[in-house]
Amino acid sequence: METYIPPEYEVVRDRDLCTGCRICERECANGVHRYDKDLKRMISESDKCVNCHRCVCFCPTRALKIIKNPDTYRLNANWQPQTMNEIYRQADSGGVLLSSMGNPGDYPVYFNKILVNASQVTNPPIDPLREPMETVVYLGKKDVELKRDIEGRLVDNLPPQLKLSVPVMFSAMSYGSISYNAHEALARAAEELGIYYNTGEGGLHRDFYKYGGNTIVQVASGRFGVHAEYLSAAAAIEIKMGQGAKPGIGGHLPGMKISDEVSKTRMIPKGIDAISPAPHHDIYSIEDLRQLIYAVKETTGYSKPVIVKVAAVHNIAAIASGIARSGADIIAIDGFRGGTGAAPTRIRDNVGIPIELALAQVDERLRQEGIRDSVSVIAAGSVHSSADVVKAIALGADACYIGTAALLALGCHLCRSCHTGKCNWGIATQREDLVKRLDPDVGYKRLVNLVTAWRHEIQEMMGAMGINSIEALRGNRLMLRGVGLNETELKILGIHHAGGPV
Repeated sequence: METYIPPEYEVVRDRDLCTGCRICERECANGVHRYDKDLKRMISESDKCVNCHRCVCFCPTRALKIIKNPDTYRLNANWQPQTMNEIYRQADSGGVLLSSMGNPGDYPVYFNKILVNASQVTNPPIDPLREPMETVVYLGKKDVELKRDIEGRLVDNLPPQLKLSVPVMFSAMSYGSISYNAHEALARAAEELGIYYNTGEGGLHRDFYKYGGNTIVQVASGRFGVHAEYLSAAAAIEIKMGQGAKPGIGGHLPGMKISDEVSKTRMIPKGIDAISPAPHHDIYSIEDLRQLIYAVKETTGYSKPVIVKVAAVHNIAAIASGIARSGADIIAIDGFRGGTGAAPTRIRDNVGIPIELALAQVDERLRQEGIRDSVSVIAAGSVHSSADVVKAIALGADACYIGTAALLALGCHLCRSCHTGKCNWGIATQREDLVKRLDPDVGYKRLVNLVTAWRHEIQEMMGAMGINSIEALRGNRLMLRGVGLNETELKILGIHHAGGPV
């Protein structure tokens, strides 16, 4: 029996406007459009469409639009069409469903239910155009005793730090998952902005060693591309224990994305799926993690901070406490909305907790135990805007990772088909003809523009609060108010409801 699954989208072509120029055919990597010589007109195969909007953007006569397919199953509030289609696909294949990008489900976005307080009259706001506004952040341990030299000047006895011009960094996206040109754009933008980009678990291409001063490299369970020179080339090393899109499982890079260059960089065979184990097979406790942290520090001469990245899960506060005591300089916490190049659909959509709730609990636990300055905290997992950055810092973060927002700046249209390797915008692909579509000269400038705009907005919001430095904002939950949240949620976040007590 062959299962018929209605296409999710329908390509609508205006015959009066279409000139048959075939640009849509050339631009679509999914084979949706073709020219029929007998009919002498363009034909669309809607079942192949992923709604990436490439054809719509490039059609010179605006003859195309993509709509949600109105043909659907009989309405049933209990059984949604997507659920039915997934069952049909698994019944046909016997395989695990794969998905890309972050969880698209209708779960609460707590950032959208949190408002920022503003200063009025008694505590006047600050004008960032006329008064100093400090957005520089240092990430790393700060639990050292202040010392002065014989002339009374402070002695710099801090462990290695990462200096950021603005509390935003580009999160881990591996070479293989995204293209060479995308990595180049991220690296160049990080260098110009004075921030950092993360290589992900795919190693570091030789061409990008020159950006090492603005690079964070990863050590993941698969150890892809990891060697002493790789660790020494970076500004910081991140040990990836988990990520928000797939807590508790390893990584997966489909074989069609492992080209010659990806194979060389990752030090794995070409064309074979790259599977990271779920656990690091040398880490089964905080003590084991501590051994790896200090092995990395030994390898790099104690000259670079070490980050430990974990997914946001229900006992994250206790986990973070253990990591802080294990010798890590920075903890990165990735919420369940975090993006990915490929993840089992069931894991992506059902495992983990929101970054806002996890972050507030981690900050509170570390403060209660008196070790908050022993470690910096990076928040990740669907940070949409500068306002989310401000709210995350007020909830307890030192800085934020952004991934999907950065890809959107590069041209991503969130069609969520990264795992197919057919990204029409040249981002999540290794096909040479598609990679060329992303110009790194243009891409890096767009990333610089995005973060520059966010920095201005962060300064404006801080000024409105009467705060003139990121340090004064960190963990300052008095500046936040909730809207439409219940008492349990407010308690976990550590904030009052709007209109409630000061």
